[in-house]
Amino acid sequence: MKQIIKTTNAPDPIGPYSQAVQAGNFLFVSGQVAINPENGELNIGNIEEETHQVMRNLKAVLLEAGLTFDNVVKSTIFLSDMGTFAQVNEVYGQYFTADFPARETVQVSVLPKNVNVEISVIAIAG
Repeated sequence: MKQIIKTTNAPDPIGPYSQAVQAGNFLFVSGQVAINPENGELNIGNIEEETHQVMRNLKAVLLEAGLTFDNVVKSTIFLSDMGTFAQVNEVYGQYFTADFPARETVQVSVLPKNVNVEISVIAIAG
């Protein structure tokens, strides 16, 4: 059974996809970029703040499904420049306490709205 997860505390999708889909005990959260859901504006002043906005958006979707970052089992980080890896990794790490999820980080040539970082996660309930 599939359930669509939607919250106003994260940006609306910018295409034909859902913020997240719950299938059984798994929650698949679509890639989030640094759009501030309060005003719809990009928050890309610097890579650290951009990453914090992405993580806040992910957190909002997780909370809507009754989950937290502790439930995340897999994440994917897309960067426009691998040179920002250390800064993104530092911010990303602040949202997890222990038992870190599996992850890959890849550099891509361009991201939606020309942002610098996009992150998606898979979480499990229980």
